[in-house]
Amino acid sequence: MYTPPKSKHIPQATIKRLATYVQVLESLQRDNIDLVASRPLAEACGVQGSQVRKDLAYFGEFGIRGVGYQVKNLILAITTSLGVDHEWPMVLLGVGNLGRAIINHIGFHAHGFRIQAIFDCDPEKIGKTAHGFEILPPEALAPIVAMHKIEIGIVTTKPNSAQLAADTLVSAGISAILNFSPARIKVPESIHVEYVDFFRQLYSLVFDIVRDKTSVWDDNDS
Repeated sequence: MYTPPKSKHIPQATIKRLATYVQVLESLQRDNIDLVASRPLAEACGVQGSQVRKDLAYFGEFGIRGVGYQVKNLILAITTSLGVDHEWPMVLLGVGNLGRAIINHIGFHAHGFRIQAIFDCDPEKIGKTAHGFEILPPEALAPIVAMHKIEIGIVTTKPNSAQLAADTLVSAGISAILNFSPARIKVPESIHVEYVDFFRQLYSLVFDIVRDKTSVWDDNDS
């Protein structure tokens, strides 16, 4: 059952850190670790212990002072608070190389996200299968979204097809879009969009490398 947070004004950065906390906690659980203190949990997540406590405080009181957090209970508390303690069916548009890789990604199902159906507008692909799914035409999207009460759509199309894919998802009744396409899309304000931008991450990495090298050179010049 969904447990609403104590505050509605929760930073997106906090939500993303909570996802990291769950990943680390699940790793601890696989190693049969039952208790973890905020400091080692924070170190494993790359943040300060005070940040962990602040993030969790949005959702309630967790842990026992001087003892730490019950790993199993904290995983359940976070996933329940975020609403990911049950399965979320999804649809995917764009069955190219990236789309096929995502369809085959076992991590989705392990974390409560299940691809229900896949779609493509290429007549050469429609009717064929990809990792056990039949590739369906876009006109079949709306009935499947309605039948399975699907709220999340994944876009893995080429950049010039991303907006059309987004429009098709919105028309079908989707509430949120995860966009892997390297293109910005325009949707109504009521539709939630997250971008998975590999180049943005690569730019950040390259900047860090260049900055570190520049810092070393500057230090040597001083």
